[in-house]
Amino acid sequence: MELSDAQFDQLITRAMDELPQEYIANLSNVTVVMADEPSAQQLVKQGVRQGHVLLGLYEGIPQTQRGAGYQLVLPDKITLFKQPLLSISGNEAELFAHVKRTLWHEIAHHYGLSHSNIDTLERPNVQ
Repeated sequence: MELSDAQFDQLITRAMDELPQEYIANLSNVTVVMADEPSAQQLVKQGVRQGHVLLGLYEGIPQTQRGAGYQLVLPDKITLFKQPLLSISGNEAELFAHVKRTLWHEIAHHYGLSHSNIDTLERPNVQ
């Protein structure tokens, strides 16, 4: 599947619009960007093993760790990686679903949730 950067950016914007707006409105000092691929340094830092992909990355100080001294700092950054997202998507609908889920996942990190917290929230309630 081929997708221009402008089209990918439109998917990210659409995903932002469809996420619960109380989470988006309260994003504090965060920028959302896209890149074709994660850097080798990002892959190593995240512990991504051979044969695995990194779809998105939150880099910054989660809101739960910000104290009184949190001033005059560069924005946190959420990066969505275009090529890995394309590689796991069979069509545009799947791509959009992956973009939206990845964006939500990285925003959750901004709010201080760990991977285990996120996994718990994403698991369907079994009764």
